[in-house]
Amino acid sequence: MDSLKLEIKRCLIESLDLEDLAPEDIDDDAPLFGTDGIGLDSIDALEIGIVLRRRYGLVIAANDENTREHFRSVATLAAFVAARRETASADTDMTNEKE
Repeated sequence: MDSLKLEIKRCLIESLDLEDLAPEDIDDDAPLFGTDGIGLDSIDALEIGIVLRRRYGLVIAANDENTREHFRSVATLAAFVAARRETASADTDMTNEKE
């Protein structure tokens, strides 16, 4: 999971042009949005959604009430990506078993 968190930090820095930050500057549990954390805004949230879709194939429903929690921190983003990977892997395994 640590490698996934590092990968997400690098993606955030690159895609959001956070040139003044290095991955080690971002605490895994620091809030991504608001003044208490990195200070990202709603436009950044859209960019993060696009990055997650492109890089990990994730589709995030706009009306999903859990989205805000998934986007809370690097740790919650990593957990979200990992959970979706496990679900996708399980779905693939079940499809292969049916064939």
